[in-house]
Amino acid sequence: MSGPAVRTEGIQRAFGETVAVAGVDLTVQPGEIYGFLGPNGAGKSTLVRMLCTLLLPTAGRGSVAGFDVATEPDAVRLRIGVALQEAALDDRQTGRELLRLQARLYGLTGREAEGRIEDLAGLVDLGDALGRRVGTYSGGMKRRLDLAAALVHNPEVLFLDEPTTGLDPASRAKVWEEVRRLNVELGMTIFLTTQYLEEADTLAHRIGIIDRGRVVAEGRPADLKRSIGSDVIVAEVDGGAERACAAVRAVAGVTEVDVHGEELTVHTADGASLLSPVAVALDGCGVPVRSLTLRTPTLDDVFLELTGEHLHEEEMA
Repeated sequence: MSGPAVRTEGIQRAFGETVAVAGVDLTVQPGEIYGFLGPNGAGKSTLVRMLCTLLLPTAGRGSVAGFDVATEPDAVRLRIGVALQEAALDDRQTGRELLRLQARLYGLTGREAEGRIEDLAGLVDLGDALGRRVGTYSGGMKRRLDLAAALVHNPEVLFLDEPTTGLDPASRAKVWEEVRRLNVELGMTIFLTTQYLEEADTLAHRIGIIDRGRVVAEGRPADLKRSIGSDVIVAEVDGGAERACAAVRAVAGVTEVDVHGEELTVHTADGASLLSPVAVALDGCGVPVRSLTLRTPTLDDVFLELTGEHLHEEEMA
């Protein structure tokens, strides 16, 4: 693939008077995991459906693997894998039957299909379950089978639309493991929409935050978190707070120290590396320390800063 794996230029989608995507510009490079983060109704799924040729843009343009999603939809479909929020699986088929059908629809021969299915059985950890009817699968197994179906033709770009919504923590962790493996071992480009902060922070090389149909921020997770504030080291002491404050201010890398009663709030650009020097400074001034805690900005802090609201608790559960 030459050029970006995914590119949009002012892409929009309206449903009557309702604007779901209001002019989005983004670029995803080959081999990248791009996380698209936002609450329900922000426009994440609508954008994915346009990129997967399931919806036509109202305005602007988009391309995937170098092909225009509006004028070259067949070329796009041959090069993408898609796992949407609701897995479209036939409960009466076995997992193997479903994957075999998917492979044949993409033009694989019988022998090629069987070889690909064996590869996928290990990749998404389905194993012997492929011989069972899909109706007997757990929710996590259905998600992994849907992922296998999206991969059967070895796509250049994989779209995952909220792949772990509704899964228990163990199943969610398993899907994360498979996503990492696809990216690392196969070099696959992955466009991942999610409403889970931890998922975006854990998996994505870069993140775009969408709110009310517009991208309000984009960058590496660490950079986004750094952009809204410094790390904070909180020290609770037993008396001598002012003396402790003076000692901590002398530590190289400390930008500010605030005292509130017997609590010191230490601001720094790199809390992880300053935690030990701050502890040494407190010990050296002879002030007893009850606790020492490092707080770093989170993606929820970023979202709050940009949109004025937290992601809903049920979306982060």
